[in-house]
Amino acid sequence: MLPGMLTAQTEEQPTGLDMPADSTVLVVPFPELAVQRLDALVDDSLMEVSQLGLMVWDLTDDSLLYARSHRQLLRTASTMKLLTAITALDCLGAGYQFTTSLYYKGSIERGVLMGDLICLGGMDPMFGRRDLLAFVKAVKDKGITAIRGRIVADITMKDTDKWGEGWCWDDDNPTLSPLLVDGKPNFGEQLQKELRAARVNIANSKLATDKLPSDARHLCTRSHTIDEVLTQMMKESDNLYAEATYYQVAATSGKRPATAKDAQNVERELFAKMGMDADRYRLADGSGLSLYDYLSAEAQVGLLRYAWQNSELYQHLLPTLPVAGVDGTLKKRMVDTPAQNNVQAKTGTVTGVSALSGYCTAPNGHRLCFSIINQGVRRAADARDFQDCICTALCAP
Repeated sequence: MLPGMLTAQTEEQPTGLDMPADSTVLVVPFPELAVQRLDALVDDSLMEVSQLGLMVWDLTDDSLLYARSHRQLLRTASTMKLLTAITALDCLGAGYQFTTSLYYKGSIERGVLMGDLICLGGMDPMFGRRDLLAFVKAVKDKGITAIRGRIVADITMKDTDKWGEGWCWDDDNPTLSPLLVDGKPNFGEQLQKELRAARVNIANSKLATDKLPSDARHLCTRSHTIDEVLTQMMKESDNLYAEATYYQVAATSGKRPATAKDAQNVERELFAKMGMDADRYRLADGSGLSLYDYLSAEAQVGLLRYAWQNSELYQHLLPTLPVAGVDGTLKKRMVDTPAQNNVQAKTGTVTGVSALSGYCTAPNGHRLCFSIINQGVRRAADARDFQDCICTALCAP
């Protein structure tokens, strides 16, 4: 039995045929039982040397179940992706597509394009070689066998910053560019390679960056759904996918190039819709890699509660979350406990920080959301064990 785990029976009773006929079994209602369990768990030596932000909300009753330092500002690590995902679903909609498009300008004379081939970047993190081959096929289907102009990359969707604000130089950071192939920022070179392999003569074509001209003609568009992107982003905690989603949000400002500040303004609007003051928090990036991201357990619970209250948003968010003991970053956690296949939550880990925020169902059938943020922990495994105990306490009968 985990520390702080109390049985629903408050005093030991005889069992079977030995139980007196007039005996009474006193059962502790789940809310009170959960509070007792959580009180015992947070009274741990780990909290003497680290910080904790914890909040549990009963969504069914729409009431607070438990809170401990829930307004304390803490680094969120990859649980920042919850804010990114919920903001994206809220402002872009569940039918949104991440797109990359190919155009040409000029005339086609006897198979020779007397002009430019132009790629309009939409920062689709899923764009890969198969999509690139579809572009090459569109060129061939148009009857183009040679290009005498430039091969142009339009990367004006976002600013020229290749990293996010507050990222560590020695971390495994993705490169942020509106045009990527399999996550790598060498789109132009890869397109040249595939065109040559398809016997398209590009000997006189140079790579360039420029804006898509207004008179360019469309050749091909490749796209991936927001559900596809969010599933990889959340299940595997993919930082590139998170930043790509972040800049889709930024682009709703209508500005070219869009900036991180534009995305933050949309997030601030979401906090206002939730009735929360965004000035209390520090927003820096979409992935949680930044040293400057600061939220509270209360803010994350507010986001989860907002998603729950918006059924379409919730229906698209929930399947993207890792499931305890089943998949994603929770595949090996909470196995053989009441939390397995119950807890659906986003993990977060950077040096000194471990967090877990998401949903579960209590033994009384009530739907709960929770946020657990441990900061200043020397061993992330200690924090993960603590979080797993909290989740088990919420799921156990």
